[in-house]
Amino acid sequence: MPSREDSTSTQADHVHEPVPRPEQTPDALRAALAVVDPKRLPEMQRTEDEAFARAVRWQSLSPVRSRVLTWARGVGIARRPDLAARHARAKSNLEHEDAATAREAPRELSAVLDEAVKAVKAVRG
Repeated sequence: MPSREDSTSTQADHVHEPVPRPEQTPDALRAALAVVDPKRLPEMQRTEDEAFARAVRWQSLSPVRSRVLTWARGVGIARRPDLAARHARAKSNLEHEDAATAREAPRELSAVLDEAVKAVKAVRG
């Protein structure tokens, strides 16, 4: 079933997406990450292990929910080449030799993350 965002987007918006927007479950996110950024799979597993350990210690599911949202945002960035390029450029400019470029980098990085979070929240309803 297409997400609400997918149904309101134009077909052209999705031509360059390597995978459809995954469900916000660990398995779906892992499968999508395996396609769009497989080198990050060990990091994903490590954060999953840490989140489950915290959930047990805290007797709360909030660490698991937080981890799923973080990876949904990350996969959302990685599956969109335009957003992934902006993200990479902003990260690389954080320590740019040009002061103006370095000052703008955190704003751009924040804008990219905000855009990805909005997409995640739009799917969640």
